[in-house]
Amino acid sequence: MKAIVAAPIATLIFAYVPAVAQGYPDRPIRVIVPVPAGGTPDVLARTVTPPLSEELGRQLVVDNRGGAGGRIAADLAAQAAPDGYTLFLSSPGALTIVPHLAKNVPYDPLRDFAPVSLVSTGPFLLLTHPSVAVKTVKDLIALAKAQPGKLNYASAGNGTANHLATELFKSMAGIDLTHVPYKGAPMAVTDFLAGRVSVTFNSIPPILAHIQGGRARALGVAGARRSPLLPEVPTIIEAGVPGYESGAWLGLLAPAKTPPAIIKRLHEAVVKVVNRPAVHAKLESVGAEPVGDTPREFAERIRREYEQNAKIVKAAGVRID
Repeated sequence: MKAIVAAPIATLIFAYVPAVAQGYPDRPIRVIVPVPAGGTPDVLARTVTPPLSEELGRQLVVDNRGGAGGRIAADLAAQAAPDGYTLFLSSPGALTIVPHLAKNVPYDPLRDFAPVSLVSTGPFLLLTHPSVAVKTVKDLIALAKAQPGKLNYASAGNGTANHLATELFKSMAGIDLTHVPYKGAPMAVTDFLAGRVSVTFNSIPPILAHIQGGRARALGVAGARRSPLLPEVPTIIEAGVPGYESGAWLGLLAPAKTPPAIIKRLHEAVVKVVNRPAVHAKLESVGAEPVGDTPREFAERIRREYEQNAKIVKAAGVRID
């Protein structure tokens, strides 16, 4: 008798998941962003959420939860119900850097999230102050090798993305630069532009006007392709450091155990949105390259960067301030 009753119950359970997805979404969706309003990830989030709202037929509400390097936002997203109504639009820090630096991180970046799609990438630029007598990546490497430790570089703080970007560059180029950490990117850029530090890695939008005005010199783009904003600047790979890539990205994730049909629905929406000409152009105008890859590809990127950053942190002895 138990077997006879169990069969229709099992049928109902397996039929429930696609039924849920068919009605999804039927109410507003919260999108947690791990920075305060106005930060670059927030600007990008507010570029893609309105068209995603149109595509999904329901409002996406941005919920800014800055602090603790993204830990607060990531933990909140990881603990949300896996029903597709709380999403995480994250930059790499909370997922691939912070877990290697902070004790007792309350979430597992590889297990507690279901990647949906990489929305955009934004390569860093390798920059020198004009007072430094170099004009190419090879010049910089030669100077650093001739004067080990004499050149200093600015970062937004210990364990930040541009700190690890420089440590990776040092390792791959075989050079020694002295780290000068700041409490935030604005202070680092200010001192760099004043010539108090010689080298830095930075995203393109905040520094573009300074490059055009001659106050900063761009040696290389840390991406696979040249930036359309600076087409004359070679990639660091082209300039002599094979395989070097570093930068920021923005990706959409859901809590683990979100039904695959909902992940599929969200992924399809992201791909359509980033391929809209207006969205594509707006992302490129702020130095971001639209992507829209598959959940599997995005998951692999997170894993790859997570493992890479673990090695960088260990080799460089990085510690949080």
